[in-house]
This record gives sequence, structure tokens and C-alpha cells, in this order.
Amino acid sequence: MSEYIYLSSAESNALQNWHSWLDKNRGNRARLRRAERAEDVLLTDAFFHFLQKMPESWRDSKPIFSSAAIAGLLAHVKEDRQVTSIAYRFSIKNGNKAKRNASFAELLARPPVKEKKPPMSEIRFQQLQKSRSTDEFYRNVRRAIQLLDGKVNILSLANDIVHWHREFNNQIDRHPSKRLAVRWATDYFTILPQE
Repeated sequence: MSEYIYLSSAESNALQNWHSWLDKNRGNRARLRRAERAEDVLLTDAFFHFLQKMPESWRDSKPIFSSAAIAGLLAHVKEDRQVTSIAYRFSIKNGNKAKRNASFAELLARPPVKEKKPPMSEIRFQQLQKSRSTDEFYRNVRRAIQLLDGKVNILSLANDIVHWHREFNNQIDRHPSKRLAVRWATDYFTILPQE
């Protein structure tokens, strides 16, 4: 099973290719970065360039705010950080060989080299988890990306954005372990350095 349950492999490849393309198209990146909320992203030509780079299903079946949030927030990502999850290292000791990259929430808890504090404090992390509107969620994720110095696992982030929007639109899973806030808490607090 894919660790990105809301993104197909074709969508994952298209996102990574688009993010690389964005490095060469700084004007589009700048227009997307100026957007203060997902609704502002919808009003840019850069968003329509994004849709052209994505699989056709994104123009037809993906919720437009989810796509806009992905385009706008990934424009703030400087580097696609694909590093092995610390939780994966723990699971290897227990005989589990399924390799997993560090998730967006895990990166928020992982202190940079030679530092003891995580990039995002527990209080800010809880604010991110409890985002009550699309605008608040957009601002909180943008702040989280800045705290990570723009080095984020873009596939994990995009998957989480889709997941959050699905739950926001009243599609919350009945099983708590499948809810985004619970998954984020598990990833964050498993890695968070104990004081």
C-alpha cells in the first residue's frame, strides 16, 4: 500500500515534475507565493499552468480548493526533502523492511543537525492540527514550510493537503487512526525529542 493514499503514482510523478519545472519558471513561482490564501491562487495564470502539468483528472474531479492549496503551498517549498523516516529506522529493529520517507509532520518534529529544538513547537503544531478554515489551514501550513526552511517532502505535504480538505468537507473517517490530525500527532510525537 502506498504511503500517499490520496495520490496515485501518476499524480505523484506529475507533482514532482511540476515542482522541478517551477524552479525554471520563477515568475509562476512568485505569483503563487504572493497568494495569501487558496482562493487567491485560483485567480493566477500560474495555477492554470499547474493544472496543465497535472493529470487530466485534476481538472475534472479534484476539488479546486485542494488543487489551489497544493499549487500555492508547494511554491513555497525550495527543496523536495526525501529522507528516511526515523520511525522506519525503529521499525527495522523490529523486522519491518517497508522503507518509508519522513512525513511532513515528522519533519516538523525533527530538530536540524546540531540543534535540540524541533522546527515547530508543540503549540504551533496544535494550531496547525486545529485549523478551522481553509484560510487558516493555508496560513498555518505556509508558516510550517517557512519553519522547515522550505525543505519539505512535497508528496507527503500534497497528500496531507488533499486529506485535510476531504475532512474539512465533512468526510471525516469514522476510524480515528485514519484521521489526519491523529496521523500527524503520531508522526510528530513519535519523533519529538523528549526533554
